[in-house]
Amino acid sequence: MRSMNRVGVVPRILILAIIASIIAGSVYAFTASNTVPTSQVGEGAAVVSGYDVSSVHYNLNSANASYVDSITFNLDVTPAAGSTIRAKLVETTNDWYTCTNTGTSVTCNTTSPQAIVADANNLSVVVAQ
Repeated sequence: MRSMNRVGVVPRILILAIIASIIAGSVYAFTASNTVPTSQVGEGAAVVSGYDVSSVHYNLNSANASYVDSITFNLDVTPAAGSTIRAKLVETTNDWYTCTNTGTSVTCNTTSPQAIVADANNLSVVVAQ
């Protein structure tokens, strides 16, 4: 009886080894078919300078002076074409307003969400090229 059990174990191990080989070959074939496009990576350093903001004007809503409809201000340097300019009035929120510029003159529409005069406690301006 004991010799019969050993004889029965060998074919099972052989079958398991064959199945494992098939699975391993399939996994290799799958990973071997992946392609990765050419790409670049790099590192560098450059001086980052800020902008001087001046002539800030808060344009109040004509019907309700409790609201700020827009902000206008000047930058000391004209931002590069395609630069992103954003401003916010409340330090503790993430309500950044989109701004547009003509040369160094910048206008930020503050109606969505509507800026409230009483909540305005900080003017933050971000210009990213």
